[in-house]
Amino acid sequence: MTQTILFDPLVPWALLAALAGVSFVALGLAIWRRLAGWALRAGAALVLLAALSGPVIQVEDRTPLSDIVIVAEDRTASQALSDRGDQMATARAEIEEALAERANTEVRWITVEDSPDDGGTQLMDALTRALADEPRARVAGIIALSDGQIHDMERAPDLPAPLHLLMTGREGDWDRRLIVKNAPSFGIIGEPITLTLQVEDQGAAPEGVQYTELQIAIDGGAPQNFRLPVGVDFDLPLTLPHGGRNVIEFRVPEATGELTARNNAALLQINGVRDRLRVLLVSGAPHPGGRTWRNLLKSDSSVDLVHFTILRPPEKQDGVPVDELSLIAFPTRELFLEKIEDFDLIIFDRYKRRGILPSAYLENVANYVRRGGAVLVAAGPDFASADSIFRTPLADVLPARPSARVLEEPYRPTISEIGQQHPVTAELTGAAEWGRWMRQVELDTIGGTTLMRGIGERPLLILDRVEEGRVALLASDHAWLWSRGFEGGGPQLELLRRLAHWMMKEPELEEEVLTAEATGQRMRIERRTLGETVEAVTVTAPDGTTSDVTLREMRPGLWEGRYESDQIGLYHLQEGEERAVIGLGPAAPKEFEQTIATANVMEPLVRAIRGGAVSLEAGVPSLRNIREGRPASGRGWIGLVPRGAYETTAVTQSPLLPSWVLLLLAGALLIGAWLREGRSSS
Repeated sequence: MTQTILFDPLVPWALLAALAGVSFVALGLAIWRRLAGWALRAGAALVLLAALSGPVIQVEDRTPLSDIVIVAEDRTASQALSDRGDQMATARAEIEEALAERANTEVRWITVEDSPDDGGTQLMDALTRALADEPRARVAGIIALSDGQIHDMERAPDLPAPLHLLMTGREGDWDRRLIVKNAPSFGIIGEPITLTLQVEDQGAAPEGVQYTELQIAIDGGAPQNFRLPVGVDFDLPLTLPHGGRNVIEFRVPEATGELTARNNAALLQINGVRDRLRVLLVSGAPHPGGRTWRNLLKSDSSVDLVHFTILRPPEKQDGVPVDELSLIAFPTRELFLEKIEDFDLIIFDRYKRRGILPSAYLENVANYVRRGGAVLVAAGPDFASADSIFRTPLADVLPARPSARVLEEPYRPTISEIGQQHPVTAELTGAAEWGRWMRQVELDTIGGTTLMRGIGERPLLILDRVEEGRVALLASDHAWLWSRGFEGGGPQLELLRRLAHWMMKEPELEEEVLTAEATGQRMRIERRTLGETVEAVTVTAPDGTTSDVTLREMRPGLWEGRYESDQIGLYHLQEGEERAVIGLGPAAPKEFEQTIATANVMEPLVRAIRGGAVSLEAGVPSLRNIREGRPASGRGWIGLVPRGAYETTAVTQSPLLPSWVLLLLAGALLIGAWLREGRSSS
């Protein structure tokens, strides 16, 4: 119960002040004239003024409220290093016991878990949410059990009480970290890109260590070893081996005594792109399709085209005017011997033996394919003749032989059953409305995969792999009818674009491939195949554990599955002979960027409210009560501010003195003054 005197004036305060002023003037005049009884009159005036001010006594019934202490436990991944977990458990037990012994105290325990988006330790956000649920006037103190490495200091709230950091970790801790300072998101295939790496030692690292080993593995392959200096930036040139996603893993070996190896690795996913597609187009004879090929390839700004049309052999002598002959000789030696490796794709369009390209040159083309090159043959009637290029060393890499028949009749190209699964032709829709072609060379297949068929279901488009290279054979020279819009035309541009990209080994057009796409901690696994079934995909996590993911068929040739994991790092996938690698999250999460315990990050906030930062290596500090505004920490102790908060349950008011008492007192003083003056005058 608490009593308070309040005033409830019967007249306005201004009028009361005026009356007080008049009374003061009258009192001064009486004193100046030395009138008897002035003191009694002054007392009467005071009693009357007090009565007009309406003094009341207020009585409150109050219920005391307990103090609140907020304790935040950092349970992020870095707190599992070394013996920090044991330090946390010991500190919690002693703090629980100390707070239980403190009278009139409630404890709010909050836990800070790993951020799902690799945001690190979000301690300030956790405190903000906790303070929003508590009356600020009751918070006596805030205690944080952490290594001090938090990542949201810029969002620190306005704290109503001292903040104390009880810091895990030990003075002798040290750690080694691999940092990728500069890495592009894409690179041009065949051209070097420069990555900037640094190996950084943190904390009480051993002295005298100047170099360490560095392992680099691309797409989960065998690692290459390098020697890297410690503590300095190192520029590493790297060439991407293929188009599409290149998963590159960097790793330094774990050193004896370091806190963790989780930050000894870095995972990059760099997209390989081609700068330009270099194409050699050799046309054996002028025909409408030749111009179509040229226009199609020249319309793509990413294609560098070299086009030669062989009109006549060099030994031929006739009456053709000189100004209608070529101004330059066909550079056969330069193209087919010296610079053949500079081309990504060679197209033979209705080419036949003319004696211009010796067998040795065509043998070199076949070897170019075996070494990883690509050849596309658009066959015309000459392919079925005695001068066919099949009767050259190129026959060893071609997937079909001509039967010597050329079929001249209208037909509509169709996609074969296996072509409906192959990425080159699977999405070429509207086949029933495609325009017809008028000619087809009959082929006897030797190998490869037939994607399109023509007259009487005969092979029309055949793709094949020859050692490291690829070959495509189109058994007609009438694809140009589609580009002219004959009978509605067809997808010539898209078909030839996909053919070129398949021959360039673009991952999105591989017919037998296992790929995965990551979103956060989830991955979508995709398996493309020409087979009828697929097995479960075996996923190997960074810690070595394996699990099987069953795929379901989405459409012919395409199977998909989903996988989710809470582990961050490099995953290996395998289904049959197909393998893939993918990274979920960063190889070294934000939580492991800085692992050495420190009070420096939180020091500005702790110092601003006179809190303390204490290492648990020296023991758990004791708790003391302090006055607000006083230093809240000292050697071996931290302070809490008793709040003395309460809740008012009832309020009553009553006059300080009854009115009749005030009137009687004022009257008595006035009568006494009158009597005193009367005696003085007599």
